[in-house]
Amino acid sequence: MKLILISSSKSVEKELDILITLFEMGLQTFHLRKPKYSTPKLKRFLQRIPEQYHNRIVIHSHHNLAAKFNLKGIHLTKTHKRKKLKNWLTLFLLSRKKPGLAITTSYTKLGDLFEIEKQYSYIFLSPIFDSSTSKYQAGFTDHSLTGALQKTTYNVIARGGVDIDQIEKVKSLGFYGLAIQSSIWNQEDPVERFRAYFNKFKELGLTVE
Repeated sequence: MKLILISSSKSVEKELDILITLFEMGLQTFHLRKPKYSTPKLKRFLQRIPEQYHNRIVIHSHHNLAAKFNLKGIHLTKTHKRKKLKNWLTLFLLSRKKPGLAITTSYTKLGDLFEIEKQYSYIFLSPIFDSSTSKYQAGFTDHSLTGALQKTTYNVIARGGVDIDQIEKVKSLGFYGLAIQSSIWNQEDPVERFRAYFNKFKELGLTVE
């Protein structure tokens, strides 16, 4: 089952050191989401990550960097998808430079799972569970999720309120994987918290992808 880590949108103390340690531990997919970073700042961030891990990184902005750094993919936000012509041109150019680049996006409505605009590598659906760090609540019932996940052609990643205790349920509902963010970055020891996820996957007989 896919385990995706999303960066904090803000700077975190020793963030790069932590991230590199997590890659060494086996993190396979990292979504780099820094909405306030300029292209040069995001470029500098990527330059400080060993090249051997670049193919595990999906960026949420400044998509032109995906080919320059041999990244895993790009994530399209609502803003990107509104600018249809620019978005099409970006995807066209990247597909020429880097065939096989993963393209991902996010949805917040079950109906979106049946709007086949493009066959994304996978999509985030949120919010799945009540959040322990903010006021938002789960947006779907278990019954509606199970039905939608059985019918959609997308690989759907559970996002929003996902923590260690929900891994088994995420699997049973039919998700392709799960995405975590605050449950890692809000911890005093993010590395040990991430290790706990790996251990839970192992306990459940799941392979981290």
